[in-house]
Amino acid sequence: MIALAGSGLAHRDRLATERRKLPPGDVNGMIWLRSLAFNVYFYVNLVLWLIVLIPFGLLPPARLWRMIAVWSRLNAFMLKHLAGTDVEFRGLENLPTGPAIIASKHQSAWETVCLLHFFDRPAFVLKRELTLIPLFGWYLARLAMIPVDRGKGHSALRDMVNRAEVVVATGRQIIIYPEGTRRPPTAEPAYKYGVTQLYRQLDIPCVPVALNSGSFWPRRGFIRRPGRIVVEFLSPIPPGMEREAFFKALQDGIETASDRLRREALAARP
Repeated sequence: MIALAGSGLAHRDRLATERRKLPPGDVNGMIWLRSLAFNVYFYVNLVLWLIVLIPFGLLPPARLWRMIAVWSRLNAFMLKHLAGTDVEFRGLENLPTGPAIIASKHQSAWETVCLLHFFDRPAFVLKRELTLIPLFGWYLARLAMIPVDRGKGHSALRDMVNRAEVVVATGRQIIIYPEGTRRPPTAEPAYKYGVTQLYRQLDIPCVPVALNSGSFWPRRGFIRRPGRIVVEFLSPIPPGMEREAFFKALQDGIETASDRLRREALAARP
């Protein structure tokens, strides 16, 4: 634990130094207008799709999943053509075909919208509050997601693992954001041990996912920057590692690669 704390402090100090060196980046009128066009499209389209999907929610989940995959691809297409934000996926050869934990960096709403169509009926680990949203929560239940009531402490972890075991038994993969919430690209890592609990109990590989989406679709931000979001699927961590060794390997792998992708995004800015 001391070693993990030390590495976290070093990471924080390094990022603070980098932040002082980096220019904020200009947002011209065209970027603002393209961002406005995409945001209007995205939120109006989201409401329309919540309504359009109602009949599919009454059909077997596989049919609903196919429609959601169409929605996901459509958002990626419109983000590219309205905001000028493209995407590149690297390391696709590292994605296993069977059950696995997909542990992704979470910088933006982008990865909850445009990442899911890469997987076959994935089960997201998500906060319970999302299941209370009208229509949206119903879809989550129909798709057998894994809600977590964070107010329940240790019992929430047990519930999460129990639900995950059911999901894995059907051959599905689990997507989890180890930090639990969106964090800016330069924020100090804040990984939670829930992912470790899943890894130890499920005995399946874990694929770390690095990305730089927060440099283009910022958390709680209006601007959608043009450029290329890069998602990198890293080498799977095989099952059976000791708890602390897994936790450190996961965090170090994701953070190192995400820092590299963030610097790559900044270097490509005009």
